[in-house]
Amino acid sequence: MRQTWRWFGPKDLASVDDMLQAGVQGVVSALHHVPTGTVWTPEEIAARQELLSRMTDGAPSGLKWEVVESLPVSEDIKKQKGNWRDHIANWKTSMTNLSRAGLQVICYNFMPVLDWTRTDLRWRLPNGATCMRFDIVDYAAFDIHILARPGAAAEFPDDITAAAARRFAAMDDAARKALAANVAFGLPGAAETMTLDDVRAHLAEYDAISATRLRANLIDFLAEVTPLAQSLGMRLCCHPDDPPFPLLGLPRIMSTEADFRAVLDAVDLPANGVTFCTGSFGARADNDLPAMMQRLGPRVHFLHLRNVRREGTALRDSFHEAEHLTGNTDMVAVIAAILTEERRRRAEGRADWNIPMRPDHGQDILDDLGRRGQPGYPTIGRLKGLAELRGIMTALDHPMVTGAG
Repeated sequence: MRQTWRWFGPKDLASVDDMLQAGVQGVVSALHHVPTGTVWTPEEIAARQELLSRMTDGAPSGLKWEVVESLPVSEDIKKQKGNWRDHIANWKTSMTNLSRAGLQVICYNFMPVLDWTRTDLRWRLPNGATCMRFDIVDYAAFDIHILARPGAAAEFPDDITAAAARRFAAMDDAARKALAANVAFGLPGAAETMTLDDVRAHLAEYDAISATRLRANLIDFLAEVTPLAQSLGMRLCCHPDDPPFPLLGLPRIMSTEADFRAVLDAVDLPANGVTFCTGSFGARADNDLPAMMQRLGPRVHFLHLRNVRREGTALRDSFHEAEHLTGNTDMVAVIAAILTEERRRRAEGRADWNIPMRPDHGQDILDDLGRRGQPGYPTIGRLKGLAELRGIMTALDHPMVTGAG
């Protein structure tokens, strides 16, 4: 497993020096400042690579931009409306420019309107650390009373609807604005932000788009871009829905193994693959992550290793970001499945046997608490997670365990 680190560019509070001292082997980044739907130019790509190549004092870092996360798919493409054909053409041009610059892996998602969704970006844990959390009652309060989406109340169980009404009534204006901002936070580092009116306008355009239609639109997109990726030697990997269940009445089509299998089979090229995010998949109790990794393994091109703690038993329920080894997901079993897949690939002679991974999210601990960095991406919290994951990887790959030698 190739150890990488997500970096949001020159505004990221984690420096190139920090990444180098963390011992990572490569960097995951994106041109977040470039508006969605436009071309990533060779000049912009080269500028990001140059930033990563130098430490603070100008010394060579030896680090390279290895994974793109994300090359965003526009709402026009998802809805097949407006400038969607131009946006696909621009996506292909960006992919070509990235390939010429030496990048081979592109992570993307197909979540409508909102990217990952949380109700609290800094929820306090008993030990004083903070983490991101999805509270189903807060979310219902937002959907029913703040966004005031027609028909929203009918989509929740009666007890959640009643609790949401009480929660909303107890909030002052500041709390309501904070909740709305958290839910609409969207893509980490993105150039665009959305108002409530923007969200309502997007929802109205999705009224006539079913899950079946949205999946067909994804398959159409992949049918356009995957053959080019294959010819360029690139690997595309879709990130699962986060959370992996419907929100705001919108379809969610990449939440389960069956969802991914349908799309992988529809565009059956090795370049069409999976970002295996243990946090997103793990927020659903019916996802068996070690088994999913075994079955989807040949098409897994990128790994996000994080853990969540589910706080209830319903399919759509509260959860929070746990420590990497203490949530509901058996991370040891998942890593064992990953290492088995890597050994299988190496025996086959696959050049991509070493799957890039990154410690995803993390709890704000120690000095993170005062930095107010990118939500979900604290420097020390992620470093702690990487150290824990690295220990499991090292132990499971040791000759005493594998029997090698």
